[in-house]
Amino acid sequence: MTPSIMIVSLIFLGISMLVSLALKRKFKQYSQVPLSSGLSGREIAEKMLRESGIYDVKVTSVEGFLSDHYNPVNKTVNLSPEVYTGTSVSAVAVAAHECGHAVQHATAYSWLMMRSKLVPVVQVSSSLVNWVLLIGVVMASSGNSTLLLIGIIIFALTVLFSLVTLPVEFDASRRALAWLNTTNVTNSREYPKAKDALKWAATTYVVAALAAVVTLIQYVMLYLGAKDRE
Repeated sequence: MTPSIMIVSLIFLGISMLVSLALKRKFKQYSQVPLSSGLSGREIAEKMLRESGIYDVKVTSVEGFLSDHYNPVNKTVNLSPEVYTGTSVSAVAVAAHECGHAVQHATAYSWLMMRSKLVPVVQVSSSLVNWVLLIGVVMASSGNSTLLLIGIIIFALTVLFSLVTLPVEFDASRRALAWLNTTNVTNSREYPKAKDALKWAATTYVVAALAAVVTLIQYVMLYLGAKDRE
């Protein structure tokens, strides 16, 4: 990794850590704001699924903080313990967001379908890309940039996945907030807090995508420079 790429990586790592800390602070803050409806995250998820006409998705509890996710393979909305049993603004925001993914799946939302197809490819490429790029940079300095180009192509798949993730996450939040706005699950005081929590969650994906794009551009510039020296 060249000094410039390392510096940019450290900058975005710092930004990512700050956003992550802000996200955790927001969720901790809103986890102490009880819902007037008294519904738990599990009840909210089941209610949103039913009202969206989805009856083949199971709501389960998984270990870990902010480990919440939707699994399209086995059709499960997986909620962390704090969200599954929680009756707070944080719980309603996260539970509704993950159900937003279930609605996307049920309606064959194009961006989600594309991301699902990229998952197996990215799982393989992400385990190889760092080594390929590292060796590629070393070989490029010796006059052979072929491996670096291969590494860039592999890394581009990871970048594409990050970019495709953005509309998927934003749309899931949009669906969640639209549902919350038309139900009595949240009141006028709670809804803005749920919206703010989801906004900060989305910011983490934006930072990750920007970091990936900038890093890709730097590797491409490095490759072009190496080609000029060959």
